Amino acid sequence: MKLILSSVVVSVGFALAMPLAQAQIPQMNVYFGLGTATDSSNGQAISPLGLGTYNTPKMTGLFDNAGGSIMITPQFGAGAEINWRASQGDYAGVNYRPIFYDFNGIWQPARSKRFVPEFQAGIGGVAVHFNANTQNCDPLVGCSTVSLGSESSSHFQVHMSAALRIYATPHIFFRPAVDAHWVNNFFQFGSNWVSEYSMGVGYSFGGE
Repeated sequence: MKLILSSVVVSVGFALAMPLAQAQIPQMNVYFGLGTATDSSNGQAISPLGLGTYNTPKMTGLFDNAGGSIMITPQFGAGAEINWRASQGDYAGVNYRPIFYDFNGIWQPARSKRFVPEFQAGIGGVAVHFNANTQNCDPLVGCSTVSLGSESSSHFQVHMSAALRIYATPHIFFRPAVDAHWVNNFFQFGSNWVSEYSMGVGYSFGGE
């Protein structure tokens, strides 16, 4: 949740910096979107709570994302992005939520009034958060939910993406994107490669 709030703060910071951006740089962009990230199961059967054996899942589900970029020149810039599973999923009997974050260089090879392709490459990290709750029942007082605590696993990642900003107005754009995350030692799932597909909506400050 702290990472999600941080992404909102960063985006608001981009917006508050609009006068400076218009004076010193060609363009600043912020966007929010929805999509999905996928990875295969590692094929293991585990018992994280000692209450039974469960198969590990594939990574699926609805993902939120938020990001922003600063174009230092019309072709080159820098940006940051965060992606997280919108709700917790089930991982072998416990809850899990992956969060991806990255910092990127950006290349815009061409631009027109309505269409701007962009390519990103950079590095970042992935945090997979786990937590569990169970029912504790007593014949005198009934049942209650008991938290079994939480933990997380952190990984280094390399990020690449291709996106297209489609402008509905001079400032408002739609942003379909395809992302690839290479996650070091992503043993919780079946591959170090995570594919992501998303559609976003954003706003551009400054620029031509």
